[in-house]
Amino acid sequence: MKYYLAIDIGASSGRHIVGWQEKGALETEEVYRFQNGVTEVDGHLTWDLDRLEREVREGVDAALRRYPQIESLSIDTWGVDYVLLKGGEPVLPCYAYRDSRTEAAIPKVHERIPFEELYARTGIQFQTFNTIYQLYADKLSGRLEGATDYLMMPEYLMWRLAGGNQAGEASLHEYTNASTTGLVNAATGRFDREIISRLGLPEKLFGELSQPGTVLGEYKGTRVVLCPTHDTASAVEGIPMVGNELFLSSGTWSLLGAKLPKAITTPESREANFSNEGGVGYIRCLKNIMGMWMVNNLRGELCPDEDFSAIVAGAEQSAYPGLVDVTAQRFMAPEDMAEAMREALSEGGFAQPQAPADYFRCAYRSLARCYGESVRELEQLTDRKYHALYIVGGGAKNPYLNRLAKEETGLEIVALPIEATALGNLMCQIKAEEERKC
Repeated sequence: MKYYLAIDIGASSGRHIVGWQEKGALETEEVYRFQNGVTEVDGHLTWDLDRLEREVREGVDAALRRYPQIESLSIDTWGVDYVLLKGGEPVLPCYAYRDSRTEAAIPKVHERIPFEELYARTGIQFQTFNTIYQLYADKLSGRLEGATDYLMMPEYLMWRLAGGNQAGEASLHEYTNASTTGLVNAATGRFDREIISRLGLPEKLFGELSQPGTVLGEYKGTRVVLCPTHDTASAVEGIPMVGNELFLSSGTWSLLGAKLPKAITTPESREANFSNEGGVGYIRCLKNIMGMWMVNNLRGELCPDEDFSAIVAGAEQSAYPGLVDVTAQRFMAPEDMAEAMREALSEGGFAQPQAPADYFRCAYRSLARCYGESVRELEQLTDRKYHALYIVGGGAKNPYLNRLAKEETGLEIVALPIEATALGNLMCQIKAEEERKC
């Protein structure tokens, strides 16, 4: 029996999952889990790199104690965030994507390259936290001076596991994750040198892109390899779809989209705010929609001790009619999510929620409405009628939200309460192992 380890880290938690093939099926066991979250440093939202690395190593060690021989391991995380390096050491603090530091950088980037041109070249939707704006904010603050490289979050953690700590050893950029930066050309699948030059970013930071399956080194006798390191890319690989239908990865974010042979970078796609991110042999044309982030924040503020089953039941029983635009910037990192919702509802002409259940009903219905709008936009962009929506992640376990999604999209809902991201991570490792034998 051969065992593989997927380390799947999200914005709120991380998990180490061992997988193996048995009787034609991929079996899994979670061996370690840890909490994750941003840390405030001097008024900025940051990631605690030392803690993340420590948790990753402790989880790997826990996996090796239970399964002493593991063929390979790989790490996937959220996209867009990265670690700057100088002489093999990280530049701290490591900013989190929800931090507001890009506000001044965004208009300056667009002065040099209008967003219409950026989208035509990269196909990446506008998000205030896109890597391109974060790196330009680093340029404006002087953080890029002397930088020898930058690594996206999962690549940094794997580089550390594989023993990387010397200057000049860190040039490693996995394609699916690099595609989230807003710096990769959608047509060539490589870093867009013209964008980099016109923004005056150090060209040495942007090397060749590596594909999933690339071996980085070893950690305690276990190969460290690249999976699709952007978690959504791994999740899509882990969805057992019948035919080329729509997917919805429903977690902190709701990522709704389709697998396409090439990017759609038309003005219509730009106006609908769809993103074209790299997949394993295809493009993931999708929309980033505020997901369980909104619900989780409401729970923490309004009823932290309430079980989610009770929250969902209350939302179903509520008759509150209010709806909000879940893609609005005001919901990105508010100090008070409930207050942000009240302001949006007031502007929309709705009465104020009277009970916690009203807030949750509003959140769930607003999410589902956005799903429906996104499906109709995607059908128009691709000139195709879809029949099913495959939902994975935490949202797949919510029957109320699934029913609302069916009502709003008109599609068959295939809810798969599976660890799709870990499964895709594992499947790509197994495929890489098989290809190495050939």
